[in-house]
Amino acid sequence: MAERSSTPIRRRVLFQGRVQGVGFRYTTASIARRHPVVGFVRNLPDGSVELVAEADPTVLDQFLADIASELVGNIRQQEVYEAIRDEIFMRFEIRR
Repeated sequence: MAERSSTPIRRRVLFQGRVQGVGFRYTTASIARRHPVVGFVRNLPDGSVELVAEADPTVLDQFLADIASELVGNIRQQEVYEAIRDEIFMRFEIRR
């Protein structure tokens, strides 16, 4: 029986709300350790947080759902974009 392969996809998510200075990036990195995802999370100068993550589509959807669930009190708005795979990620990291 052949294994079904799925091509990883990359998404960029911008989170707005009370997302800086509250452990948002660290919580996101902790959630990432529970999923086979690669990419990064970082604070942006405008007070928002940027997440770029790559994984199998099903895994990525669950990862984003877990972030939304665990940080529901902090997120006022999130914008999700398909992202170009222009950088190779080896792990998930917090960028400064």
